[in-house]
Amino acid sequence: MDSGNWIIDNLLFALRMWNEKLAEIWTLLTQSPQAFKGGTIWNVIVSINGALKAVGTALLVLFFLVGVVKTAGSITEVKRPEHALKLFVRFAIAKGVITYGLDLMIAIFKIVQGVISTSMHTAGLGSAQPVTLPTEIVNAVNGLTFFQSIPVWAVSLIGCLVVIVLAFIMVMSVYGRFFKIYLYTAIAPIPLSTFAGEPTSHIGKTFLKSYAAVCLEGAIIVLGCIIFSVFTANPPAVDASASATTMVWSYLGELIFNLLVLTGTIKMADRVVREMFGL
Repeated sequence: MDSGNWIIDNLLFALRMWNEKLAEIWTLLTQSPQAFKGGTIWNVIVSINGALKAVGTALLVLFFLVGVVKTAGSITEVKRPEHALKLFVRFAIAKGVITYGLDLMIAIFKIVQGVISTSMHTAGLGSAQPVTLPTEIVNAVNGLTFFQSIPVWAVSLIGCLVVIVLAFIMVMSVYGRFFKIYLYTAIAPIPLSTFAGEPTSHIGKTFLKSYAAVCLEGAIIVLGCIIFSVFTANPPAVDASASATTMVWSYLGELIFNLLVLTGTIKMADRVVREMFGL
């Protein structure tokens, strides 16, 4: 809403942008890949996954033969019932992983979504806590003359640009998680086919661990938002006796510091999860 004051309008625009992006993050974290953007992207990803199952099955046979050659000392050893049964079970499991790999990945995502929902409900936060502009700043700015308002406008403009940049960096990180989930899902049949061979099975295990880590990034981001909400439960203090420039500068400085903490937490979610999984 236009307040009629260019400084207050700048500040309100920046805070509104931040609140909208923070609310968008909460929405994204509680959404499933099937519901994201109406499910159009998910339908395309599922089609690609289905098409690559044929490639995965062909690679399955190749990795299985490579595994047989490397693990069996001779044809006689392959004919041994216990060794033949072991190879058959490995092949059957690998074929099942490729056939039902999409269902497995959806199940992993749902488990992580349960962790996210539990964290939200336990913290008692169903949505992001909005950031508001203190009344003291509004009153101080409205009392400025035109020339007095110029330095305050410059300070507010710089601070608002920083806030807007941080908001976009933050929401892009969350969108990046969604895109990584889509990429992992689309290409899944190929790395999952490596389960067929004992020497290559570690590739499939690493793939599943990496996918689980990407899903778990959402839980780390939610925890970061919860900590941020508690950390910023009390808005930045404003000294009503200070000049308008000092008030705006102090408020924006503390606000930007808080936003940097949240943005940094969201950006390092990927690294934190990978350290947990040993990737």
